[in-house]
Amino acid sequence: MTTVAQVLQAKADQETISIDPQATVLEAISLMATKGIGAVLVLDGEKVVGILSERDYTRKIALMQRSSEQTLVSEIMTPHVITVQRNHTVEDCLALMTERHLRHLPVVENEKLIGLVSIGDLVKAAMEDQKKLIEQLQQYISG
Repeated sequence: MTTVAQVLQAKADQETISIDPQATVLEAISLMATKGIGAVLVLDGEKVVGILSERDYTRKIALMQRSSEQTLVSEIMTPHVITVQRNHTVEDCLALMTERHLRHLPVVENEKLIGLVSIGDLVKAAMEDQKKLIEQLQQYISG
């Protein structure tokens, strides 16, 4: 079974984009637009204190007619972030993401952020695992 550590190692782009909780929402959405991402981790130092997604923005700024320039990230971020560790398996993460309707999982160790895995990263790893299993079974059957 593939672990989160192996998924992180295989990622082409290992940069984890983050923002400070005291930044403005405008700064956060500008960062997300520049980087072409749909969510940004909110860090206080190296500790994950929240996540801000496009969904948070549309529901808590656009629909409530708040100001992106005057609202802080800490005011609209999702504060209770579910995290995983390097030793979690791809299957564990996919089950968690399905159950909790998540698209991103921060990877932490001793409360310090070490990476981020997305649903796409995990699906890719699961497909690779299945491909390897099929090849092994084919070899076993053909002798």
